[in-house]
Amino acid sequence: MHEPNDLICLSDSIDNYFHNTTNSKDNPDKKNNYLQDFPLVKSFVAGAFSGTCSTVLFQPLDLVKTRLQNPPAISINGRHGALSMLNIFADILHEQRIKGLWKGITPSLTRCVPGVGLYFCTLDIMKSRFLKNNQPGPVQAVALGVAARSISGALLIPITVIKTRYESGIYNYNGVLSALKEIYVKEGIKGMTCGLLPTLFRDAPFSGLYLMFYTQTKKLVPSDVLNSPYASPAHFTCGITSGILASLVTQPADVVKTKVQLYPNKFDGIWSATVHVHAKYGIKGYFKGIVPRTLRRTLMAAMSWTIYERVSQSIGLK
Repeated sequence: MHEPNDLICLSDSIDNYFHNTTNSKDNPDKKNNYLQDFPLVKSFVAGAFSGTCSTVLFQPLDLVKTRLQNPPAISINGRHGALSMLNIFADILHEQRIKGLWKGITPSLTRCVPGVGLYFCTLDIMKSRFLKNNQPGPVQAVALGVAARSISGALLIPITVIKTRYESGIYNYNGVLSALKEIYVKEGIKGMTCGLLPTLFRDAPFSGLYLMFYTQTKKLVPSDVLNSPYASPAHFTCGITSGILASLVTQPADVVKTKVQLYPNKFDGIWSATVHVHAKYGIKGYFKGIVPRTLRRTLMAAMSWTIYERVSQSIGLK
């Protein structure tokens, strides 16, 4: 986990970058940002930037989570029985070296960068339209998070399907576009949108709960801290707390989503996948991969919000 000093340095670097790129060369005291009159575009840019950083850093955890939820039928490298997170890490490093940990990074970036940008942009639209003081209460935060994530999740579901299949190790696609074409030819629109409902059941509640926990924990932080050099570590701490709580609640939906997207011909919906997981693994089956997912979702969401808050201030969004 990042130390406070590391986060301060990261924040300062981000701040300096956007400060330099938004100031006019002719008049350094006056901002000449062509995005100045387009706050929604700035919101999208800030979100996309934060999504890029967090996706690249935490892709290995998402890869391991997918492998844990879809354990192989045979042993790996002579190891029998249940695989652990460390076993899978070791196997990937043994077979594919360090680059294997970033398998599926292209579809992850294709999905997460515009997805996170769209999420923050949609969130800002709804805040400005429905909230007078831009400070949602607990119920409002849940509703806003659910709505914003549902929109971005539904629009990007084909990329989510490809991302899951890339990470599973079962499918071998040559690229995102070729994967889209192959899925459409073999499975049609149904294949490109398989797992939409469990994806929304996972992501929408996660975002709603996360936003609620995040806004409420931020209220516990003194305002002078949020306006000090320690603002980024404070945001990051609020994000960590919120991510852990939201991840625990939505883990079963993530397991079901993975099964439906990997085996569309075997499962015709949420119920059949849910029954299968329970029959084969019991209650504990719904929590397979919870450690890497909680780490990844928590750290990714915390970093995304931390960077988003800082970038938003740097480009004049807040």
